[in-house]
Amino acid sequence: MNLNTSATIKGYTTAKLLCLGMVLLVIGLQACRKSRSEIGKELFKETRNSVFKKIENDAFAEVFKQVLQEQRSSLKNPKLISAFYEKNEYEPALLLKYLPEDQMKVFSEYLNQSAEHGLDSKLFQAAEVDSLLKKIYDKKAIKTVEEASRYVALLELRTANSLINYSNALQYGLISPRRIYAQYYTETARPDSTSMNGVLATKGLKVYLDSIQPKGASYVALQKALKEGITTPGMSKEQTQRVLQVNLERLRWKNRKEAGKMVVVNIPDFHLDVIEGGKSVLGMKVCVGEAREANVNELREYDESDLKKDRPFSRETPQLGSVIHSVQVNPIWNIPQSIATNEISKYAAADRYYLANNNIDVYKDGELVQDTELIDWTAADAGKVYKFKQRPGDDNSLGKIKFLFDNQSSVYLHDTPAKAAFNQSMRAVSHGCVRVEKPLELARALFGEGSKFEFIKKQMENKDNPEAKDLALPKKVPVYLTYYTCWTDANGTLQFRKDIYGQDVVLYSYLQKMGA
Repeated sequence: MNLNTSATIKGYTTAKLLCLGMVLLVIGLQACRKSRSEIGKELFKETRNSVFKKIENDAFAEVFKQVLQEQRSSLKNPKLISAFYEKNEYEPALLLKYLPEDQMKVFSEYLNQSAEHGLDSKLFQAAEVDSLLKKIYDKKAIKTVEEASRYVALLELRTANSLINYSNALQYGLISPRRIYAQYYTETARPDSTSMNGVLATKGLKVYLDSIQPKGASYVALQKALKEGITTPGMSKEQTQRVLQVNLERLRWKNRKEAGKMVVVNIPDFHLDVIEGGKSVLGMKVCVGEAREANVNELREYDESDLKKDRPFSRETPQLGSVIHSVQVNPIWNIPQSIATNEISKYAAADRYYLANNNIDVYKDGELVQDTELIDWTAADAGKVYKFKQRPGDDNSLGKIKFLFDNQSSVYLHDTPAKAAFNQSMRAVSHGCVRVEKPLELARALFGEGSKFEFIKKQMENKDNPEAKDLALPKKVPVYLTYYTCWTDANGTLQFRKDIYGQDVVLYSYLQKMGA
């Protein structure tokens, strides 16, 4: 055998092996994927309607693509769902998984029980899923292959759309609070393509549906109250139902990261808790920002027809999440321009000794003004031209200590010399910051016993020559300014509070607009 003949034989053998490898690869891929003839058999196995056995690959794919295009506008996430079916070669992937063992029937039951969460089942096309599901089991309703293919495609798309929407609503809430509240600055997780694709990939449907049901004590208690149709004193049944619905929605928002220790203020309750291990280890009254109006429990609709964002009163305490990083003992109060313009300059105009008597220094262009009595405080721009700072002391509006955390609203927790306000039931009286009833106890809870706390205590007691001192916390502590008008206390008792900022009204209007 010469060299040329040997090379030819080797080349032929190599080509033959490559060809054989490609054939085996194709066979392997086909074996890993259900053919549509098998899909028909699977559907027949569940429905016992022989027409499903006649469904063929190419014909079903074309029907599915056509139905997908027709239904695109009714899908909440059309791009994601379209990509999912393109990847799955336009097979009814969900029905193949969920028709066996009556999982689809269980899914339909969950959708129809959405009212237990304060949600309208129409949001999840429950009636359509139920109707289509019954139809594919009805041997008299479907007689042709074309009808069979179309109804399967419709049910498949309704299932994908409803499953994603239902899962998102229960795990994240229907509404993004940042979209509806002008003063909401708490990091809040929302569903994304990764989480939604994960929903479509789930295998055991009932196990999954059970796993996403909110299980917090307050949530379960509010659900029960909603189902039983309770009426709370001072409210009508309809008002009570509204309060339960909006607070169930709030409890679905993923806006709090659990930590070993955190400070939580509930604005409508005028209360602060230091939470450790999931329990309150310190509680106290607080005063929060002024409310926009007095009568807040009457039934009414939100007055913005385009429903963009609420219009908060300028002194309302915002909802926010941050971390307390430090405190200032014997604080200096850098008086905000709004207060300087609307209050301080007017007080100074009415009383020439007001600034001196209240230890308020005046600055212009960064320089201390020595003789403030020469200033014309009646001038319209006086509050803007001059800056005001109140020196440390017993009369300082921030009291003896303020607790600092980064936020875009320039609010903080602080002590106050105006202790009488804590005896009022309505404590929406501040300019936006949160006044705390027990500042020294709060400092102890944050710093723990030790030299730093003892220094704070000594400085707060110093009346002779108080100086502003900054101290960093040994470990930053999360702080949340929240807004709940209904929840359960430590004894499991439902608590209701007035909607002091009208935020229930705003949220309820959005829920109604969405069909909740």
